[in-house]
Amino acid sequence: MYTANTMSAAFEAMGMSLPGSSTLAAEDPAKADSAAASANTLMSAIRADRRPRDIISRRSIENAVALIMAVGGSTNAVLHFLAIAHAAEVEWSLDDFERVRRRVPVLCDLKPSGRYVATDLDLAGGIPQVMKLLLDRGLLDGECPTIDGRRLGETLQDLPAQPRSDQVVIRPFTDPLYAEGHLAILRGNLAEEGCVAKISGLKNPSITGPARVFDSEEAAQAAILADRIRPGDVVVIRYEGPKGGPGMREMLAPTAAIIGKGLGESVALITDGRFSGGTWGLVVGHVAPEAAVGGTIAFVEEGDAITIDAHRQIIRLDIAERELERRKAAWTPPPPRYTRGVLAKYARLVGSASRGAVTDAD
Repeated sequence: MYTANTMSAAFEAMGMSLPGSSTLAAEDPAKADSAAASANTLMSAIRADRRPRDIISRRSIENAVALIMAVGGSTNAVLHFLAIAHAAEVEWSLDDFERVRRRVPVLCDLKPSGRYVATDLDLAGGIPQVMKLLLDRGLLDGECPTIDGRRLGETLQDLPAQPRSDQVVIRPFTDPLYAEGHLAILRGNLAEEGCVAKISGLKNPSITGPARVFDSEEAAQAAILADRIRPGDVVVIRYEGPKGGPGMREMLAPTAAIIGKGLGESVALITDGRFSGGTWGLVVGHVAPEAAVGGTIAFVEEGDAITIDAHRQIIRLDIAERELERRKAAWTPPPPRYTRGVLAKYARLVGSASRGAVTDAD
């Protein structure tokens, strides 16, 4: 359930697209009919003056996030829905993701940490079937309006209460893949504003190990490929956040290299950048404040002990407070990577990942 599929499915759960439309393959013969129905629905919404702000609310965003947890969606959904909520002037924070995670199990066995892909999910009943399971357990608000004028509950009323017995992609509530959602919000002196950990598919989502520090994605990638990373290490990639990147690149290459080297269960990776929806392993992203603005991640030194404990929602640099303050006082921000043009302008305007990395925050 990579990022594009995650967001498409989440928008279906939010009521912004037609039921069953988000998991159809591009080559599926039904795609043309779905596209035509979508166009007709759009024209009907325009005639009825039915607008996104009539549909996108705190309740419908909560529906979308519940669906993301149930399908095991991408970490990028956290960043995107913080930004969507900001644009819609809806109150929504990192703490809301954690609140939803605690009550919604992972019901779908999907890649990258599971076995199946979005087209398999479509054949098993798709997003409507997953939503029906959530609705019947009181985990979706069925009164939320949708793009076609119906309430969400109305669009699901004729679906079976349980997933079909001839498929294994969608699990029943009595046998979830994981009892709680897979996107955990961690906090600590290394991420005072919070960060996002993907904890699905891991035998033990906790580690304490020595920091291996890199100031760019490329430097970390070179070290991993050169076999300079060992089991138990905590790889730190910094200055790749919204301002530092600028633009918050995804760390697909180094995380894939860690998996390729057989270190997926024994090495952690922390970054103020973000991840691909295809990333798997003990990965922690969106660390905020980021290095470029003087977040604690900027003060980590090679060999420092770092603790990540997703069970306790902790991420911590294990050094004395006095030493941390000394490093802060001695730190000088590096020069920006761009001083002119649109990327320089973006770096000046963009805010924290903990608020969606938007460019018009207060």
